[in-house]
Amino acid sequence: MFRTRRLRTSPAIRRLVRETTLATDDLVYPIFVEEGRNIKQEIVSMPGIYRYSIDRLHEELDEIIRLNIPAVLLFGIPQHKDATGSSSWDDVGIIAQAVRAIKAYAPQLYVITDVCFCEYTDHGHCGVLAEYGDHLDVDNDATLQNLARQALCHAKAGADMIAPSGMMDGMIQTLRQALDNAGFVNLPIMAYAVKYASAFYGPFRDAADSTPQWGDRKTYQMDPANRMEALREATIDEAEGADILMVKPALSYLDILRDVKNQTHLPVAAYNVSGEYAMIKAAAQQGWLDGEKAMWESLLSMKRAGADILITYFAKEVATLLQEQKF
Repeated sequence: MFRTRRLRTSPAIRRLVRETTLATDDLVYPIFVEEGRNIKQEIVSMPGIYRYSIDRLHEELDEIIRLNIPAVLLFGIPQHKDATGSSSWDDVGIIAQAVRAIKAYAPQLYVITDVCFCEYTDHGHCGVLAEYGDHLDVDNDATLQNLARQALCHAKAGADMIAPSGMMDGMIQTLRQALDNAGFVNLPIMAYAVKYASAFYGPFRDAADSTPQWGDRKTYQMDPANRMEALREATIDEAEGADILMVKPALSYLDILRDVKNQTHLPVAAYNVSGEYAMIKAAAQQGWLDGEKAMWESLLSMKRAGADILITYFAKEVATLLQEQKF
């Protein structure tokens, strides 16, 4: 008889033979920064996650530093929105200000900025709109030029990495060229290479005030039914100069995460998105499952599937449990 259970008989042996682990160094913590003053507003659909104004951002940064989380991903909520999202490339806009403030207060933190337009446009779509026959859609090439403006704004403010999320064709090549031409040859790009048109983004849209005013984003985000398309997208982004490839969402797309990992030598990031976070939080609040264990298991599944980096709203909770050596 084969006895596989011998290596499960105690916590010590289980630790010795464990194949997949979580570490604080895996984590990137998303932060929502809002224009205004004295703002700390909890997001109802994301318990424990807040929108901060810059003057109160230190409250979040102090905890992140104490927990030794290495990196943050910034999302901005501006006061001014227009058809092109022009406040996103304003040198005194919310993200530029936030980057400078974080770098002054906590220079050891690695600051990644989301580069997109849905938070900044008055229509909630991820770029410039144009008429195509009887309907409106995002103008890919016009949006590329504005993405370059936004990326350069963030780079000049001191961002350590940019993460373009709009799923425009040619996006990575355009941004790489713009950064290189401006002297930012060492600034890496984390591509939202595989980003599905997912229902799991709902709480994020509450957090960032980015719900489309009409329609949806299915003409530029990917169809959840498609697998080979994801590999094409990742291949293109790698060829255009991406330094890290991201899969988003993570939990319902673990097969895609493994596929991408198998075909690239680049680091792969998994975005554990707002809906995945909210489901576990809601079920735990109802007493339907153990929230800590469900969180841990779901993040382990992403690491096991191939993620090198975990972008997760659970980052502070994971880091706390690691410090307490609870898992």
